[in-house]
Amino acid sequence: MSPELVSILVLVVVFVIATTRSVNMGALAFAAAFGVGTLVADLDADGIFTGFPGDLFVVLVGVTYLFAIARANGTTDWLVHAAVRLVRGRVALIPWVMFALTGALTAIGAVSPAAVAIVAPIALSFATRYSISPLLMGTMVVHGAQAGGFSPISIYGSIVNGIVEREHLPGSEVGLFLASLIANLLIAAVLFTVLGGRKLWARGSVPVHGEGSAGRDDDAEGGGTAGKGTGPAGPDAEGAGPAGTIPTADTAGAAGTAPTAVATRPDRDTDPAGGATRLTPARIATLVALVALVVAVLGFDLDAGLTAVSLAVALSTAWPDDSRRAVGEIAWSTVLLICGVLTYVGVLEEMGTITWAGEGVGGIGVPLLAALLLCYIGAVVSAFASSVGIMGALIPLAVPFLAQGEIGAAGMVAALAVSATVVDVSPFSTNGALVLAAAPDVDRDRFFRQLMVYGGIVVAAVPALAWLVLVVPGFG
Repeated sequence: MSPELVSILVLVVVFVIATTRSVNMGALAFAAAFGVGTLVADLDADGIFTGFPGDLFVVLVGVTYLFAIARANGTTDWLVHAAVRLVRGRVALIPWVMFALTGALTAIGAVSPAAVAIVAPIALSFATRYSISPLLMGTMVVHGAQAGGFSPISIYGSIVNGIVEREHLPGSEVGLFLASLIANLLIAAVLFTVLGGRKLWARGSVPVHGEGSAGRDDDAEGGGTAGKGTGPAGPDAEGAGPAGTIPTADTAGAAGTAPTAVATRPDRDTDPAGGATRLTPARIATLVALVALVVAVLGFDLDAGLTAVSLAVALSTAWPDDSRRAVGEIAWSTVLLICGVLTYVGVLEEMGTITWAGEGVGGIGVPLLAALLLCYIGAVVSAFASSVGIMGALIPLAVPFLAQGEIGAAGMVAALAVSATVVDVSPFSTNGALVLAAAPDVDRDRFFRQLMVYGGIVVAAVPALAWLVLVVPGFG
């Protein structure tokens, strides 16, 4: 048995054990990386740790640390109220606002994980407050980031268009952008419909100020718009759907119970009239820190993780009481899971498993079949590794059969781009990991399974659809 095949089988075993024995998959993956790297790939410790995602580790820790402070001092509550006022109380519009915001950030040049790191914690705090499915809100953020991710001035678009030019392939910058935009917009529309969007529309509007005299949301106790004429309060109170469907919520306990609002402190969180959550010095400083994070990442190309850690430390020093528990709220189990799996994927790259699989597909004599298999390889591998890195490896592998003229180059590149990026909703990818880590007050194991199931559906369905729509007609 070849070393490459052994490494793939070990990965399957890791998934099976983690699923059946409830062992942290990251810890299993670290052990697998040590065993396969040492015994099969003949790598030393330095070679094994080459795949450790140090930058992602810092991003996960830094962003969850900063937003744990924001939750502790009530800043995220204030942002939620501001978002409600922005859409005049129409909660159903908020997922689309988050989709558009992350899409705009990536379209103008933000790296996709940076945009998700900025938007996801706010979006998911809103989801918790108003009993919106965290799966819906998180996936809307990720798909929004990918919708704008291939504009001609974006990071992803510039890289892929550069690869196309280097390989002397015909391409279409606008066609690439539109393919990703339309694909993610359609997926978002389906998600919104399936994961409770229609019930959100049925709710109507919540009170714009959101709080009564007791300092809590009117709809938090079933007395607001959410509870009028809609049966159980909240769109997702029923929890998981029928067997075989994606669970649609991770919300407020038993079926039919009212959603629980984020706790507030009437003496400190609300103004004397009991209106909207008011600003305090700590919240103002936190808002300035969040703006500084956006400016530093987008304007000065600073590392999102290191910047977030630095800002969190500054806030902790100024307001230690609000920040004392924030370190404990960093998503450490998620950090272990993601870093362990990506370290093992790094071992696979070091020993040539991914290149081996791609070259095997490239040698198939049927161009359309080879194109389909490359789209699937891009999707599967990208669910665990760098999307742009995978495209950088697969586009050159497609050159030989693209040169035969039977496959349109522009359509093939667009199909690879869509296949390799829509799967970033996987909890093992950077964006999916950020969403998982940023979700407050949820059952993380359940949310992880939801993201994994949904990611699996995307991996199974989207490459075939992208191939059928973009490759088979022979575009380009």
